[in-house]
Amino acid sequence: MINIMLSHKSIRAFKNDDIPDELLQKILLGGTRASTTGNIQAYSIIVTSEKEQKNKLWQAHFKQSMVLEAPLHLTFCADFNRFSEWCKVRKAEPGYDNFLSFFTAAIDALLVSQNIVLAAEAEGLGICYLGTATYNAHLLIEILELPKLVVPVASIVLGYPAENPGLTDRLPLEGVVHTEKYKNYVSADIDRIYAEKENLEQTRELLKINQKETLAQIFAEKRYPKNDNQFFSLRYLKTIADQGFMHNE
Repeated sequence: MINIMLSHKSIRAFKNDDIPDELLQKILLGGTRASTTGNIQAYSIIVTSEKEQKNKLWQAHFKQSMVLEAPLHLTFCADFNRFSEWCKVRKAEPGYDNFLSFFTAAIDALLVSQNIVLAAEAEGLGICYLGTATYNAHLLIEILELPKLVVPVASIVLGYPAENPGLTDRLPLEGVVHTEKYKNYVSADIDRIYAEKENLEQTRELLKINQKETLAQIFAEKRYPKNDNQFFSLRYLKTIADQGFMHNE
């Protein structure tokens, strides 16, 4: 399993081959063995394969071609609807219409999503996470007909790879692992931790294309600028509230 994790690649081109249902069920079952708060399993997984639905999702995901190419699209949702309904049917009063419950359910959903990714890659399948699941969560809610207390937190496309890209660079462990307590970063630490990333040939090409001095400028000013971060943050918070997770009484 460690070798699979170390060889993970985001796949954005897929073959037309369908995934056998028996294999899909095995992968999904493996996903449900993920850790979960209180054994509540406060998540739901929506599996989409129909062309019409995928086309709607493609538009919601900024028309990324892999959404149409991959045989399956999986949406992972923070879901306290099912558990709340169970409580009511069993004469218990649910109290999960709050931000902490959303965050708990989001953690559950992300844990199960990663379990499914590992299970899929172990079977020779490829995946790519779609960040637009949170950018346009309100659209996914409409397309997938999600009830109150259900909010998308992640999406992946899943299928047999039609490409074999190289490994994406990662920061050294020193950059992300702290011992005993958090150690803040001084300039020398930053220089050392980001040295490899900043000196990649790909980085040099990006600097030329974007006409920027540093890679950090590309991230902060081009890829994930402040205005976009603020806009999508407010829209996602509104979506969470609209779905009933921000009750203040």
